[in-house]
Parts: sequence; C-alpha cells; structure tokens
Amino acid sequence: MAQRLALRQLLSLAPRTLPPQAPLACHTRAFSTSANCESTFNVQDGSDFQDRVVNNPKPVVVDFHAQWCGPCKILGPRLEKMVAKQEGKVLMAKVDIDDNTDLAIEYEVSAVPTVLAMKNGDIVDKFVGIKDEDQLEAFLKKLIGA
Repeated sequence: MAQRLALRQLLSLAPRTLPPQAPLACHTRAFSTSANCESTFNVQDGSDFQDRVVNNPKPVVVDFHAQWCGPCKILGPRLEKMVAKQEGKVLMAKVDIDDNTDLAIEYEVSAVPTVLAMKNGDIVDKFVGIKDEDQLEAFLKKLIGA
C-alpha cells in the first residue's frame, strides 16, 4: 500500500497533457421529448477535480465511492436521482477512491461512501454511509440554500 501511494505521489509530480474536457453534454431520453442536461460527472484526476469541483461556481456534491462497495451501489443512484431533481442548482462529482487515492487522502476519506458538500471550493457539509431520500433531500436543500 505504501509503495502504491508513493508511486501515485511520484506520478502526480510528472507533467500531464490531457485532452480538453468536453462540456457537460445534454442527452435525450427515449421516453421524453425534452433534453436533460446531465448534472453528474466522473472525476478523472486531481487536476480535473480542481477544475470541475473546487473552481465551480455552483455547489457540488462529491461522492467518494468504490466499485467493490455494496453501500456505494445503493447510495450512488439514489443521490444521482436527488441531484437531478434539483434541476441544475447543484452538480454531482463521482470520485472512485481506487482510481483517485490521492484525492481520497487529501479529503480524509476513511470509509466509503463518503459524501462532501462543497461550495466555492470549501467543504460545507459531509456524511458517511447510506441516507434515505428524505435525508438526501434535506442535505441538498441545505447546500443550495433552499
């Protein structure tokens, strides 16, 4: 584990050239006639996190998860659904802790799922574990100030 972390830190020092990020795409649903702009995105790396989460003028919910995590598979879709109901007032960033160990360490994620509420680059709220839809709705409304 220590070798893996050291390697990730070493790789993070190397300059990277990534293709420019495409803006959030709008998708049309098969059962709907209107376009639905996605408010959820996957974070690729630390630079992407900085650009799309920390520097974002909108509030962002950050879902730290893992593919092997059972509770994450329950919370993720539930949280995405609740964020979509906010109609663009808040965005959701999904961070896989196995692919982005450095971000998990930086944000002190010790268990998954961990969800952060960020506004203007600052963490304003946080929870760990599964929440029901009423609790998620209250969490989001507090974040957007509704």
